[in-house]
Amino acid sequence: MSFSIGIVGLPNVGKSTLFSALTKNKVDIQNYPFCTIDPNVGIVEVPDPRLEKLAKISNSQKIVPTVIEFVDIAGLVRGASKGEGLGNKFLSHIREVKAICEVVRIFEDENITHVDKKVDPLSDIETINLELVLADLDTINKRLEKTAREAKSGNKEIIKQREILEKFKKHLEQEKMLNSLELEDEDAKMAKELNLLTQKPILYVLNKKMGGKNLDELNDQRYQKLMDYFEKNNFKYIILDAALEAEMNQLTEKEKEEYKKEFGISEKSGLDELIKQSYEILGLVTYLTTGEKETKAWTTKKGSPAPVAAAQIHTDFEKKFIKAEIVKYDDLIKSGSFAKARENGLLQTKGKEYIIQDGDVVEFKIGQ
Repeated sequence: MSFSIGIVGLPNVGKSTLFSALTKNKVDIQNYPFCTIDPNVGIVEVPDPRLEKLAKISNSQKIVPTVIEFVDIAGLVRGASKGEGLGNKFLSHIREVKAICEVVRIFEDENITHVDKKVDPLSDIETINLELVLADLDTINKRLEKTAREAKSGNKEIIKQREILEKFKKHLEQEKMLNSLELEDEDAKMAKELNLLTQKPILYVLNKKMGGKNLDELNDQRYQKLMDYFEKNNFKYIILDAALEAEMNQLTEKEKEEYKKEFGISEKSGLDELIKQSYEILGLVTYLTTGEKETKAWTTKKGSPAPVAAAQIHTDFEKKFIKAEIVKYDDLIKSGSFAKARENGLLQTKGKEYIIQDGDVVEFKIGQ
């Protein structure tokens, strides 16, 4: 199962710097628009402190965290939906990911060009989101044209599809994202089938700059407008300094600690929070397996029955599933061993209907 997040935004807002920080890879981050033509792809480990504690209980030889795929997509500009700035190519890259990480610049720096010649984070968001809306409208209008003749024949299924498409169109024509529209099951199925851009979950990353004129620190009116917008729409966001995070990733752990102390930087990693929030907007949970060979984190969609989750280990596990022995992570850590957890009645046997929860430590029993 692929869990990919596309890093998008206007040119020169810090997308490639953030990608570099996340993946610890050097990518082309020249100070001019469209330097990133083909999307860079990086696999990023999901931080999980539970793994190390589990590994100690099992005396595991190795620890294997779960991962998320981040895709660095070149900067969009106004008119991208009409092909401006290689927009069609970039929009197709966004279509391939499961969720969007939208980077927004909240600092002023005369040495870093802004494509609109001014820093206005809310305006930047509206520009990007409008291009996504226009791209979806184009997709929907093409589908409506395609189904027009079939609908005239009285095909009930096609007529229902067109009703849903018209609902989507009306919402988008108000320049609203589809992820702000409550969808019924059939609606969601149609949105998924069309792979609509505005239906994808979005995490906004507000990029500031150490020593710069940061709008949040200045309590600038532009920042207040942005916060009002997020609150009104219940959008998720985090604040970080992409350049600082990238710089710190070049240091040893000891050097990092000294750096943080010298500049009064919080112990909490902005990147770790970004990865965690990205994981959450994808609607994912982690279950764990542990033994002498390895302690490993596995990813499955929230709400997955045990056999579906088991398929992440091997596709055969779903059809050969018999049962799952499960103990909650906290219960296992408190018990100190599987034997003690079993003795305390904390190890439970679950069948095919059981929904895997985040933090379940699982052993699947599989038939022949």
